[in-house]
Amino acid sequence: MCSPDVPRPYRRDESPEAGPTSGGGKRRPGFGPAPAPLPVPVYDNHTHFDFGDSPVTLKDALDSAGAVGIAGAVQVGCDLESSRFTVQAVDLDPRVLGAVAIHPNDAPELAGEGALEAALAEIEALAAHPRIRAIGETGLDYFRTGPDGVASQKYSFRRHIDIAKRQGLALQIHDRDAHSDVVDVLREEGAPSCVVFHCFSGDAELARICNDNGWYMSFSGTLTFKNAGNLREALAVADPALVMVETDAPFLTPHPHRGRPNASYMLPYTVQSMAQLTGRPLDGLGELLRANTESVYGSWDA
Repeated sequence: MCSPDVPRPYRRDESPEAGPTSGGGKRRPGFGPAPAPLPVPVYDNHTHFDFGDSPVTLKDALDSAGAVGIAGAVQVGCDLESSRFTVQAVDLDPRVLGAVAIHPNDAPELAGEGALEAALAEIEALAAHPRIRAIGETGLDYFRTGPDGVASQKYSFRRHIDIAKRQGLALQIHDRDAHSDVVDVLREEGAPSCVVFHCFSGDAELARICNDNGWYMSFSGTLTFKNAGNLREALAVADPALVMVETDAPFLTPHPHRGRPNASYMLPYTVQSMAQLTGRPLDGLGELLRANTESVYGSWDA
């Protein structure tokens, strides 16, 4: 999660069948209009079907996304509750793959309670499900957690890297105000074969580091924000073979509907912006994004 303006905890329903939620806080208006469908289907490689205040069934959320060219999504867990939900969701609909983890902001609290090791053990057990294809979101967040939590965050991050490597899974990184330390930990531990900087928030320098290491950069609706010049500069130098796209729904709704709740069906707005910024035809970009995403997570049909 990258949004600073929607505090945790979020309401979750008991199971995906009961209706995962998609939406924003009470201050936000309703969902925006659907964009024009994409000519080539792509995947939303990072979303949270279980977050928000507006109940929407998993099927309805995916049907709405499919109507505008979103072939599937990666449902991402960031604590035990959402990771358990993720395992349920991947069993309910073949359009869903999953990722499970303990969010870096939760690691210090769990460590203080003496519960971090048990939580990590459960994450590793959940990750054994064949449709869980990534460990994430994990990493470092220095925006919400102060210096006293850094050691716990780094320890948790290192443990997640180890789980991803031993299980042969991709690693989805949450990196907020911590670019240098994230890169240092990856280098010290030895990165898994597939690393994804979820909601890429760096600049051209970090993009070049990702290029050099073969790390993927996943761009969200923040790319469309007026004050996101650093992201546009990063996209301009990013290796096209390492670029992906996501919503991080229900957060980070792209322009022109910023402030409304996000959902996977809003992804075409970001893809259209990427096409304009890179000068790629929309269909060619769609083929590239789809291929890159499948290279990280494998087939949705398997």
